[in-house]
Amino acid sequence: MTEALKLTGLSKAFPVGKRLFGPPRALVRAVQPVDLVVQKGETLGIVGESGCGKSTLARMLVGLLEPSSGRIEIEGEPLDNADPAVFGKKIQYVFQDPISSLNPRKTIRQIMEAPLKHLHRMGPAARADRIAEIFAAVNLREEFLDRYPHEFSGGQAQRIGIARALAADARILILDEPVSALDVSVQAQVLNLLADLKAQFGLTYLFISHDLAVVEAVSDRIAVLYFGAVVEVGPAVEIFANPRHPYTKLLADSAPVVGRALKAPEGRETELPDPENPPEGCAFRARCPRATALCAAEVPPLTGEGGRHPAACHHPLEA
Repeated sequence: MTEALKLTGLSKAFPVGKRLFGPPRALVRAVQPVDLVVQKGETLGIVGESGCGKSTLARMLVGLLEPSSGRIEIEGEPLDNADPAVFGKKIQYVFQDPISSLNPRKTIRQIMEAPLKHLHRMGPAARADRIAEIFAAVNLREEFLDRYPHEFSGGQAQRIGIARALAADARILILDEPVSALDVSVQAQVLNLLADLKAQFGLTYLFISHDLAVVEAVSDRIAVLYFGAVVEVGPAVEIFANPRHPYTKLLADSAPVVGRALKAPEGRETELPDPENPPEGCAFRARCPRATALCAAEVPPLTGEGGRHPAACHHPLEA
């Protein structure tokens, strides 16, 4: 298969405690060095707790944040020194909050025309044809074009956000919690729409969410992030049915299920480690019932054994 997106050693650190003179007090590494490959036409789900680095990773992929180190390649071309307009035609971002992601001072037509003007240099007639095509694809009426964002429901606004991303003719969409702000019934409509658009336009998705059921339903593969690092990656049907990393099992056991009582997660701690004082060895060991002295001494590599999908754990769970 053709590689749509390749990440090599991608990381991001933020300075903490800035001073008027001299260096900052510390650097907080929000994303540890990440290596991932996303194939063309694939949906890669990215899951993890709040603060694990999901959105930071996504923002680096579209150029909203500059990586501290590493390399991003889209269709074999590096992102670092490229013309932003060139990559704007290849990868686009769909935001979590559909209303606030749209400019309240502009009509929907003006919002839709922006990528067509600045990325594709289209004339008025070509823009009108392209907008009509996209609005038909996302099941929106053209009469909406002369309205403002505040006049729409959350589901309609998210369809407009998806349409804006498609207007750039991008083939890779970063979907950052695209349905978390919507009602459950509307979530299903948007997810079905995304599936139809993927087939119609040959899209590749990175689907970021904390809703495990949604991610499992829409993804081909899933990458699990903890404390800024990928701790497990594999087929969606395997990740939660037969997890290898104890953190993945904790996520699956903690997810609300209709008809099942909520229970507190097992382990000695329930909080993420202090990012300004990261632990030695495995970052999950304070919360892990399987932790040993080895976990405190060495960071586990992300490897697969016995033909199973990779996990970063010294004592992985058995099938």
